[in-house]
Amino acid sequence: MQLKEELIPLENFFRNPERTNYMISPYGKYISFLAPYEDRLNVHLYERENPGTLSRLTQVLDRSIEAYGWAGESHIWYLRDFGGDENHHLFSVDVASGVEKDLTPHEGVKVVLMDQRTENESEVLISMNRRNPALFDVYSVNIATGEVEMRAENPGNVLDWTCDHKGKVRLALKSDGANTEVLYREKEEDAFESIMSHDFRTSFTSLFFTFDNQNIYALSNVGRDKSAVVIYDPRKKEEIEEVYAHPLVDVARLRMSRKRKCLTVAYSLVDKTEPHYFDDFTRELTEKIAKDDPSMQFYLVSNSEEEDYYIVRSFSDRNLGTYYLFDVAKDKLEKLAEISPWLDDAQMAEMQPISYEARDGLRIQGYLTLPVDYQEGQKLATVIHPHGGPWFRDEWGFNPELQFLANRGYAVLQMNFRGSTGFGRAFWEASFGEWGGKMQDDITDGVKYLIGRGIADPDRVAIYGGSYGGYAALAGMTFTPELYACGVAFVGVSNIFTFLETIPPYWEPYLEVMYEMIGHPEKDKERLRAKSPVFHVDKVQAPLFVVQGAKDPRVKKSESDQIVAAMRERGITVDYMVKENEGHGFKNQENKFEFYQAFEKFLQKHLA
Repeated sequence: MQLKEELIPLENFFRNPERTNYMISPYGKYISFLAPYEDRLNVHLYERENPGTLSRLTQVLDRSIEAYGWAGESHIWYLRDFGGDENHHLFSVDVASGVEKDLTPHEGVKVVLMDQRTENESEVLISMNRRNPALFDVYSVNIATGEVEMRAENPGNVLDWTCDHKGKVRLALKSDGANTEVLYREKEEDAFESIMSHDFRTSFTSLFFTFDNQNIYALSNVGRDKSAVVIYDPRKKEEIEEVYAHPLVDVARLRMSRKRKCLTVAYSLVDKTEPHYFDDFTRELTEKIAKDDPSMQFYLVSNSEEEDYYIVRSFSDRNLGTYYLFDVAKDKLEKLAEISPWLDDAQMAEMQPISYEARDGLRIQGYLTLPVDYQEGQKLATVIHPHGGPWFRDEWGFNPELQFLANRGYAVLQMNFRGSTGFGRAFWEASFGEWGGKMQDDITDGVKYLIGRGIADPDRVAIYGGSYGGYAALAGMTFTPELYACGVAFVGVSNIFTFLETIPPYWEPYLEVMYEMIGHPEKDKERLRAKSPVFHVDKVQAPLFVVQGAKDPRVKKSESDQIVAAMRERGITVDYMVKENEGHGFKNQENKFEFYQAFEKFLQKHLA
């Protein structure tokens, strides 16, 4: 039976969730979550045995809280930035009194949470570029007292740090821009020594120490194309075991149990997320929870220290998900909240994994989303939606943009063009020097694939993306203008030269690598000019909509200003939306509403 698609209010796709990011406190007394207050997500909690004790802990009014956690049973920490500048501060909240405190009140300084595995449950480890904007040192922060102590000073070229299970900083990743060294020390008072070196094309990502704090679990593609879970012995300076490898893709994530001191599950992203279980308890628990609804995927997202309670989340491509509390002793699953109960699964579209062959024979994996009432043979107005990064990937799951566009009658194609992560080293390396080249060809070949299948109406194709996807939208409009009836570039790079000149200071250690992967402004000057859309606006044949956050630290506002000015000088239609209180993407609900309202009208006008 063919369903008749109903028009769903735009706001239902992009409004704040009713409740999300559930956690259980370390000893199981409290349940915490994020929920809207004055249209901003704030931390709320209640006593597990008495839901009637619900209270709101934070009162942030200008920007939603995105990351928070427990520090013992008495305090919560959270991270927030200001207007999208990505200079996050670390805050503490006393659960009993509600008193909040900014623990890193330093202007222009960025905090990154490292770990909570320390001998003091109230302590977290952070990295912070307070001493030098380009370098991150390690600090311990006591969330209860506010005490901050430096634990490792960056000598000038360390990009990442790893601590052991007692919170001792014992591993560092050092780079000169082209080559990488892994540094190790037995104790914090010892000097670091090099235990491995390789070029930037080789990946060795330390995850955590083995449970005796002797060896290292890592994701490594050393000597292989796909990253696998390995154990590395820092004393022998060699890999001693391959723990798990997926035959088709990189292993993406690894989970462990601190209480039981064992690995629990590894996840790999193929068409959908595939788990590989290491222990029977996690496998049996997950399968028990999932058995009544095989259409959903389930994750254990939080647990108490004694692992007697778990927070569980379900989700699918047509459902943003539901949170549950699982009581191990009672073998009971209790529903906590649906994230967006106002959306009906039956009205949501299926996200279909697809693949096609690029012009040089490379296989490109992607996803196709069609309207619920799509009939075979229909030629649809289509939105081509390349992802950002570009060293990132699209994956299966609920995406409000896809559902919104499908509900409006559009087909949407996402493609993991060459360079997308997760498909192995060779696939990633195939993107080097190919911004606007073979990477863009993969997108163009996706358009032709959909036209060839009779799904996309060749006269009604739009291209829309953010960040690198915004660059791809601008490249599509300038390099293959005959393909697109319109384009939308959200925080998109328009001029590769100025993009490389204006990176954040903490990206400077990666600059040589970026030159290798994207291009050098002097050595590759002609190619970069040929692949920078701002120099080719005379080729644009269709309307463009440019969107920018004024405080974006990655793709500066000047990138959008340039392309808009160049087009308007030539009398080409271009709409321009700038939000002063946003950065690399819109987070505030009212700004999202305004953008998608304008986006909808733009597509209606030019793809009708």
